[in-house]
Amino acid sequence: MVTIFKRIAESMPELKFKLAQASLSYTPEVFIQRTVMISIYAVVGLSLFVFPVVNSFMSKFNPALLLIPPVLLVIVFFYMLRFPDSVILKKQRGISKEIIFAGRFLVIGLESGMTIYDAFKNISANYPVVGKYFQDVVDKVDLGTDIETAINEGVELTPSPDLRKVLWQVLNSLRTGSDVTLALNSVLDQIANEQNIMVKEYGRKLNPLAMFFMIIAIIIPSLGMTMFMIMATFIGLTVGLPLLLVFVLLIGFVQFMFVAIIKSSRPPVEL
Repeated sequence: MVTIFKRIAESMPELKFKLAQASLSYTPEVFIQRTVMISIYAVVGLSLFVFPVVNSFMSKFNPALLLIPPVLLVIVFFYMLRFPDSVILKKQRGISKEIIFAGRFLVIGLESGMTIYDAFKNISANYPVVGKYFQDVVDKVDLGTDIETAINEGVELTPSPDLRKVLWQVLNSLRTGSDVTLALNSVLDQIANEQNIMVKEYGRKLNPLAMFFMIIAIIIPSLGMTMFMIMATFIGLTVGLPLLLVFVLLIGFVQFMFVAIIKSSRPPVEL
């Protein structure tokens, strides 16, 4: 069994790097093993719910129902494999909210005569999300690593391209001896302009999304359910509790998906 997990992990060479960026302390083999076990538990739970509901609509047991657990297992497994990506995305959004303020804070500290080491310590104490990455650099320096190597490792492992730009400018100035504040100001202005563009694009997308949400997630389910109940009364159709539960779950799922889409499309900007 361990060999199977190892082979699956070897078929995903990028998984180790993603786990490092997501700060997940698992080896690829252990992560695959945990993902498989969680998927099995999830499928067992879903099957215990799905089988009675589906079976209630059938006069006799259909062997095709036995295909549901394997299909669910594959779907849940590949969905759970996206967990490091979701963690990385969450970290990117958190960093994007603080990067402008932390970058300005860094520039002010360097212009006031602070060393890069002290400026990094101040950022780590004042910014909870971005500060973790600066604190990692500080910790490595405290353990004896030279600051250039520590920053370079931070550049490689940071999940945010914006933070990578900031750290790269600091690293480049250390190697060349140039003034880092000018380069940092330029990079921060560029990041701020990109965030302004994202806010404007979000404003243009929000109105159509809200309109589709009102139509598909509220108006159509409400009118459709009302019309269905009226038609069922006229034709003498008996609507059981399992069918009503399916409708409720479907409507709830559609509304949840719309809310999730609107929330995920919001730019990670702290105005």
